[in-house]
Amino acid sequence: MNALLSIKPEFGEKILAGEKQYEFRRTIFSDADSIDFVYLYASSPVMKIIGGFTYQRIIEASPEEMWGLFGDQSGIEEREQFMDYYEGVKTGYAIKIDTVYRLQEPITPTDLFKEFVPPVSFYYPDPEMDATLREYFPESAETQMTRLPQFSSD
Repeated sequence: MNALLSIKPEFGEKILAGEKQYEFRRTIFSDADSIDFVYLYASSPVMKIIGGFTYQRIIEASPEEMWGLFGDQSGIEEREQFMDYYEGVKTGYAIKIDTVYRLQEPITPTDLFKEFVPPVSFYYPDPEMDATLREYFPESAETQMTRLPQFSSD
């Protein structure tokens, strides 16, 4: 199973450039062990699927603990911005990004799916959407998605 994750364009770009090694969330996948690949949907103003990643593990901790452990790998420069995101919650999640794949041509999902609704945080694409998205990733995506090289910017 795969997930479609909505992300601010600046953070999606940092993931694809290898500058952001953890993705932080207030909520997490209900069955994280069954997620093989995470598609990245860059929210407004981009509104495109820009790539995706596999992940090593998910860490559950307080926002303070996460900042102390992963702040320097978060892609977020200001502690205050990080803490503002977690305002009102005692526990958050850090997704340790493993391998990353950048689409050469980002996908405009409304061109492919008439009734596309962007994820608020994330959702699990239905089988038809998932099969269509897989066509844009390497052949034999089911096996290669976990072996993609980390993208490095020039």
